[in-house]
Amino acid sequence: MNSFGRLFRVSILGESHGARIGVLIDGCPAGLPLSPEDMREDLDRRRAGAKGTTPRKESDIPTIETGLFNGRTTGAPLLITFPNGDVDSSSYEAMRSTPRPGHADFVAHQKFGGFEDYRGGGHFSGRLTAALVAAGVVAKRLIAPVVIRATLLEVGGRGEIQEAVDEAVASGDSIGGVCECRATGLSVGLGEPFFDSVESLIAHAVFAIPAIRGIEFGAGFGSARMKGSECNDALSDADGATLTNNAGGVNGGIANGNELVFRIAVKPTSSIAKEQQTYNRDTNALESFVVKGRHDACIALRVPPVLEAVTAIVLADLSMIEQRVKRVQE
Repeated sequence: MNSFGRLFRVSILGESHGARIGVLIDGCPAGLPLSPEDMREDLDRRRAGAKGTTPRKESDIPTIETGLFNGRTTGAPLLITFPNGDVDSSSYEAMRSTPRPGHADFVAHQKFGGFEDYRGGGHFSGRLTAALVAAGVVAKRLIAPVVIRATLLEVGGRGEIQEAVDEAVASGDSIGGVCECRATGLSVGLGEPFFDSVESLIAHAVFAIPAIRGIEFGAGFGSARMKGSECNDALSDADGATLTNNAGGVNGGIANGNELVFRIAVKPTSSIAKEQQTYNRDTNALESFVVKGRHDACIALRVPPVLEAVTAIVLADLSMIEQRVKRVQE
């Protein structure tokens, strides 16, 4: 459904053009110092503004509505919301009969019988990732001194990021990208051998980010082209440090104490200014179609803080399961 996690459990809510979006965090320990200002840095990194991002301007100022008293979490459910202000739904009614290629329009209409909020992608929109970032800030504070950092490695298959974005904008098209995430300071032992492996849970959370199409850990798909003698990470000390990190910090589904390293593939934004073909459910025919509205030419530009957030959420949950986070923070 719309919730994730066992002990540190997050539930996402809202729609792109609705009154607000938000996240409910259940299981957050009591006593954690927290304020909306603590979220500012990561939220600013996710916001639009750079060339190649949507012209939609939202303040992204969070309101902590429950679970906080005198500047500290109470142990009760923590509700964080964001009002939607810069909303323009004028172009979406005209597209109602022509599902946008690459979007969730068709499946949403089929699954929810036409009752879904289709404006701006509704509940499927990347707008909701602001709420994930807020939850990630809480999670990061719980797992400190673990440090998580995601970076954009390439867009459109190129390392010259701004140049590639400029070309996409000029052509009215969009491009995808590859982001890498690294987490340092992890304890040995997080995760389980099979369904709750570190990789399984991170992949589950990562695919909740709109536009993600792939993930690989450590050497990833490159390991399929290695020999065992090349791929194996030799242990170098009693703490589990290894000479190489082809495993990406995970063995047997369990964190091995080395740096957690993985990469994700972000697809090109589906909404583009170029003419496309789509099915018209009113005329029962294929026809030419141009997406209207405000959209990112490269959504990958805004993914790194969201990637950090979902990673932190998983690691916070696993840390609480292993009783490495105190139920009362002091």
